Amino acid sequence: MDPELEEASLKLAWLNYAFVRNEFPTCVTLLSELKVLLTKFPSLPPTFEQTPNAVAELKLARAVYELAVVLSIKIGDQDAFERNFAQLKVFYMDTRGMIPPSPDEYPILGLNLMRLLAQNRIAEFHTELELLPLGALDHPCIKYTVELEQAFMEGTYNQLINGRQAVPHETYLFFIDLLAETIRDEIADCSGHAYDHLPVNDATEMLMFSSDQQLLDYISERQGEWEVQNRSVLFHMAKPQPHVGLHSLQLIKQSICYAQELEQVV
Repeated sequence: MDPELEEASLKLAWLNYAFVRNEFPTCVTLLSELKVLLTKFPSLPPTFEQTPNAVAELKLARAVYELAVVLSIKIGDQDAFERNFAQLKVFYMDTRGMIPPSPDEYPILGLNLMRLLAQNRIAEFHTELELLPLGALDHPCIKYTVELEQAFMEGTYNQLINGRQAVPHETYLFFIDLLAETIRDEIADCSGHAYDHLPVNDATEMLMFSSDQQLLDYISERQGEWEVQNRSVLFHMAKPQPHVGLHSLQLIKQSICYAQELEQVV
């Protein structure tokens, strides 16, 4: 075996070992070293030179970036996820027919869709969806994210929150939790425009928290313009908003009732 390929293979084995043991700082160091080694392989994109070790080098590099994507979730680094996925995507899209498909391809493509959905980047979500191969929608990971996106667009927020119980893989939990924050922020924004105030218990239920304390923590961390007085949440006290008409108030009440009824049916 080529010495550089052998060195990279051994380092990847150490990276996998450290990852299984949750030694994430070590993983970050090994990953950086591996990326430097990969620059010495002429068979990798964008050149794709036909060398004797091309297939082995492409498979190894793809495995490195697949692990890098999952590692970025483990350490909670969304920027690293986006960078690593952008590099990995080239291997998924441009090496078809050159190396066998990876069993982790659709789960990771689904993870990227989850990231875009959690960040409320819906246009990019649909762009990425259209780039997927035919038949991808039948894969459980892709199907799961598409159904969540549909629920998000329909406003069936309880279905989205409950989606945590049906994740196709534990790595999806990171973006499910981020999606829950996005949903709550959407509901909070609507509530702040539709109401002057709400009782704490009603606000807790509307934002789908399990306790009043969770609501109070959320207000403290993410809604600095809200105030809590006499067991009521006062919306945007520091920045008064124009009064919203009766029609808007009725619409949000109807949406909330619909979500509650749907939860009971489910």
